[in-house]
Amino acid sequence: MNEITLPYHLIIPSIISILILGIIFLKRKRIFGIGKLKWFWISLTVFFLFYLFIVGGATYDDIYAQWNTNKFDLNQDGFFSGNEITPEQQEAMRNLTSDTGRNFSFITGLIFSGIIALFVFGIGKITELIKKKKTTHNKELR
Repeated sequence: MNEITLPYHLIIPSIISILILGIIFLKRKRIFGIGKLKWFWISLTVFFLFYLFIVGGATYDDIYAQWNTNKFDLNQDGFFSGNEITPEQQEAMRNLTSDTGRNFSFITGLIFSGIIALFVFGIGKITELIKKKKTTHNKELR
C-alpha cells in the first residue's frame, strides 16, 4: 500500500475549528459576558465543538483505516499479492474504501452542528426571556 495521506478536506475544517475555538477561548471573558450576543457566542462555540468532534473523528478514522490497511503490505511494494491477501486484509481494505460517510462528514457535520447550535441558541434565548419576565414581575409585586 502507499504511505498514509492526509485527508485535506477533513484536516482543514478541523484546523479552522481549533483556531476559532482558541480565539473564542482567549477572548471568553469579553465574549461570554452579559450582553445581547451572549447566546450567539455560546451557540457558536457549541457549533464549532460539535463540528470539530465530527470532522476530527472522521479524520482519525481515515488515517487509522489507511494505517490498518498498510499493515498487511508485508513487502512494502504498494500492492497486495499472494500471502498478503487474507480475510483480515480484505476487511481492512473494505473499511478503507467504504469511506463515503467519512468523506462527507464535513458537510453532514455542518448540518448536525448547526441544528444543535440552533437549539442551544433558542433554548438559551427562551430561558433568558423567562428569567427577564420573572424578575420584572417580581419587581412589580414589590
